[in-house]
Formats: sequence, structure tokens, C-alpha cells
Amino acid sequence: MLSILKEKKKPPNVFSTSSLSFFFSTWFSPSSLSQHQDPILTTLSQAIQNTPQTPLSISLKRLLPSLTPSHITSLISHNPFSLPPPSLLSFFKWVSSQPGLRLPLHTYSTMAHFLCSHHLLSDAQSLLKFVVSRKGKDSAASIFASLLQTKGTHQPNSAFVALMNAYTDSGFISDAIQCSRLARKHGFGVPFHSCSCLLDKMLKSNSPAAAWAFYSEVLDNGLPPNVYSFNMLMHSFCKNGKVKEARLIFDEIQRRGLEPTVVSFNTLINGYCKSGDLEAGFGLKRVMLEEARISPDVFTYSVLINGLCKERRLEEANEMFEEMCKRGLVPNDVIFTTLIDGHCKEGRSGVALEIYHEMLRKGVKPDLVAYNALVNGLCKSGDLREARRVVDEMRRRGLRPDKITFTTLMDGCCKEGDVAAAIEIREEMAREGIKLDNVAYTALLSGLSKEGRVIDAEKILREMLRAGMTPDEATYTMVIDGYCKKGDVKMGFKLLKEMQSNGLAPGVVTYNVLMNGLCKQGQMENANMLLNAMLNIGVVPDDVTYNILLEGHCKHGDVEDFDRLRSEKGLVSDFGTYTSLINEYGKKSRKRQAQ
Repeated sequence: MLSILKEKKKPPNVFSTSSLSFFFSTWFSPSSLSQHQDPILTTLSQAIQNTPQTPLSISLKRLLPSLTPSHITSLISHNPFSLPPPSLLSFFKWVSSQPGLRLPLHTYSTMAHFLCSHHLLSDAQSLLKFVVSRKGKDSAASIFASLLQTKGTHQPNSAFVALMNAYTDSGFISDAIQCSRLARKHGFGVPFHSCSCLLDKMLKSNSPAAAWAFYSEVLDNGLPPNVYSFNMLMHSFCKNGKVKEARLIFDEIQRRGLEPTVVSFNTLINGYCKSGDLEAGFGLKRVMLEEARISPDVFTYSVLINGLCKERRLEEANEMFEEMCKRGLVPNDVIFTTLIDGHCKEGRSGVALEIYHEMLRKGVKPDLVAYNALVNGLCKSGDLREARRVVDEMRRRGLRPDKITFTTLMDGCCKEGDVAAAIEIREEMAREGIKLDNVAYTALLSGLSKEGRVIDAEKILREMLRAGMTPDEATYTMVIDGYCKKGDVKMGFKLLKEMQSNGLAPGVVTYNVLMNGLCKQGQMENANMLLNAMLNIGVVPDDVTYNILLEGHCKHGDVEDFDRLRSEKGLVSDFGTYTSLINEYGKKSRKRQAQ
């Protein structure tokens, strides 16, 4: 006897719109009564035939209480009135949704065979997927056994394939694998297409090791190898950073009697380059050319050029670019963008501009990424005029600047001291409906702080907070520094308290800014108290802290000791040395005052 199908959380009903409130019971053997003489089967068949005129809920209302699973099984197995398969399927969906009738696994298996025998494979798979959803994981053995026992005169291969596919679609990988093994064990052969679908599912679920183990198994059992599957396995291993395993798969291609394709080589070269092993990538390129007699394509060069640019080997990247052009290959937008970005990051915006113009000459259309990389490089090199010209050209070519474009320009203007231009850009962003992010706010705030416009800087800080953003320690410190330089140390401490209330832990740089503000005002006692407060909360002062304090004592202490204290600057790097020095200075100062 098959065990009763366990109730799991109810999935969507694949058989009717109403919910299924039934449990599976043990299954029954068909009656030995002649099928044509069974009045119940006759009634059922006639009701099904008359369904267009009379709904089953009406025609079978009286019969339904006396229906048993064996009646349903017999009707499906023998179909004495040769009902059309779609009609019988509609009846099955209806009867399986009746709360008073519990259909066993045996009946579902019989129905699956019936559907497969009439080439309704999609319906058979949907039915079995429903059964799988009720039985859950680790149910392959029981369902397979039921299909085996109910096969009758049907060829069961299609039903086993449908079951394997049902497990694959449900994500029950181990059950799907067991189905393939059970099919082989009982001599039904390997369902090749289903195995390929299962392999794809395993690769998409990011399980390359398990996928390779399964693929090896089915290859050894007769599945014809294909390069596409090997390439997908390599790609999955490389994506997970397992390039050594990908190389083993690459070597397996020839051992299985196949030849690697350009995609095979490119996949592994890409893996090597992304893992930082450029030499292995170039070595494989040589094998590709000299041994496999396969010409590298645009993707091959794109991967290698990208790897070289990441390692700042720009001259070699340029050589690769020239080599591909000599081979008659046309560089795509990805290659041009990679080169532009690589040169910009090295401060070679002039070279990046030349590459951009060559890109246009070759008829390759730059995208937003390419323009943003170029604008960023020009802004970093201080060439704001050219950066603006590039943005204008970008607009003429039908591309709209995005948040990155505007933020890069704004940051460039602020670094060059042109805060007015940065504010204009900010207003343009508002007109375009582009909201500022943390980077944009911080760039603007930095520019205002450097210009001494601390009130405006604080307004930007408040605007950030209203926009739901959390300014970081560096952002707060810029505003604190602005207030301290204006002599408003009190406001600086107010912002320090706000930082701490917002969950930020000010570091030594923030405290140094406040320390500098106190010392410039001659508040040496408060400066020493701040030093003790730093130590109490675990913020370790650095040499900048002590030198700020020494400078304060020099400017606001005894003039006779000014030169000696000044000579100590840069030599004091810890609290003990500083305390000893200041105590000695204090004793001598008091002694002179007493005399």
C-alpha cells in the first residue's frame, strides 16, 4: 500500500479555481465487473458526454456520494465509452476538487499515463507537478513506484519524463536526479531532454559543482556531450571565482571527443582576467591561435583590454586595441568605454579624448557610461570647460545627462572653487527632476565650506536630513570645521552632539577640528578637557592633536618658552610625553611669576 499523501502548505490549484480540500487515501483496485455493465461507469460517461448541456454538479449530484476512487480509476483505465481525452480531463479536474472524495496517488498516476498516451504531455506534467507539490521533497521513489505499477499497457517513458520535469520545475533537484536514476535502473533509458533542462536549472541555481557531478553521470550513461553545456558549466564556475575547476571542464571537452569553440576559449579567458591572472588569459589566447587555429573575436579582445586597464597597463591595452584593428575587427562601445575610463582614471584625459574622437570616426555611438567616464576624467584633471563641452555634445546626440553626470560636474566645480556654477548645476538637476544623492550633497557642502559659506553649508546639511539621508562623519566634520574657523566653536560642539545623537561616532579628525577651534581662541583649559574626554571614550589622539595643543600653548602661554615649545612640535606623539612637557612648562611659568 502506498502511504497517504501528506498535506503540505496548499499551492495554487492546477485543476480548478476553487480550493482543493481533500486528502489522499490509499488506492483501490478496479472492480472486476465488466466495464460496460457497470451502471456507475455508464452514468459517469453519459454525464461527461452531456456536460455542454448539463453541468456535472447537477447531473452527478445524486451519484457523487456513492462514488469511490476505484470508479474514477476504472473510468480512466478502460474509458469504456471512448470519451475524448479533454472531456475526461475536465471531469477529473472537477471530481478531484470535490471535498467528499479523496483520490489516491494510484488514481493520479493512472490519469498521468492516460494523458501521456494521448500526447497531452503538458497536462500530464501539470498534474504530476500538483502531486509533487502535495508530496514535497524526497517523494520521487514513491511516485515513481506508483507510475510503474499503473503503467498497464502504456509506454511509461513519457510519464517518467513528465515526473522528472515536474520535480525540476518545482526546484526539487535531488528528486529530479533520482527520477533519472530510477528510469535507468528499470531499463527505460536516459530522458536526454529532461536531463538538459535539469542541468540548466542547476546552473541557474548557482550549483556548478553539483551540476558537473550530474552531467558527468549522465554522460557516462549515454547522454551525447555538447560544447554548449560545457561552456555553461565553465561560465558558472568562473562566475563563482573557481577558475581552476573551469579549466578542468575546458580540458574535458576534448576528452569527450569535442573541440572547444571561440566561446569556450572566451569564457575561460574571461575567468582568468576577472580573477587577476592575466598571464594565464594571454597564454590561452596563444593556444587559441596557434593550436586550435581559432581567431580571437571582439569579445576576446574586450576581456583582455579590460583586464589590462584594471591593472593600469594602459600601453599594453593600447597595443591590444591596435592588434584587433589590424585583424579587421571593429571595436565596440564596450572596448572604447573601457579604454576611455582606464586613461581617465590615470589622469590622462587628453588621451581619453582622442579615443573618444576615434570612437566617433569609426561610427561607434558612445553611451551614457562612456560620456560619464570622460566627463569624470576631465573634471578630475580640472578641465571643466571641456567637460561642459562634452556634456553639451552628449545632449546634441540625444542623450540626457543623469545623476552621475550632474554630480560629477558639481563636484568638479566645487573642487575648482566655482561654487556658483555648482549651485547652477544643482538648480538644473531640480528642473530635470533629478534628486540629489549623498554624493551630490556632500560635494556641494564641501564647496560651500571651503568658500567659508558655513551658513549655506549647514542649510545643505539640513536639506540632506529632510530628504531622509544620513550625513556621515566627514560631512558633519566639514560643517564643524567651517564654524570653528569662523570662531563659533559653540556651534561646532552643538553639531558634535547632534552627530552622536544620530548614532555616529566622531573620530580623531572631528575632535582635532574642535581642538583647533578652542586653541585658536586661547581656551587651553577647555582644550585639555576635550583631550581627556577623547581618551575617556576611546578616541586615540594622533600627533596632529598634540601639535595643535602645543601650538595653542605657544601662542597663549609664556613668551619665554615659545621657542622651546615650538621646537617640540612634531616630536610629541603620545599623551605621556605631552603631559610631561606641559607640566614642566607650567612649573617654570609659575616659578617665574612667583619671582
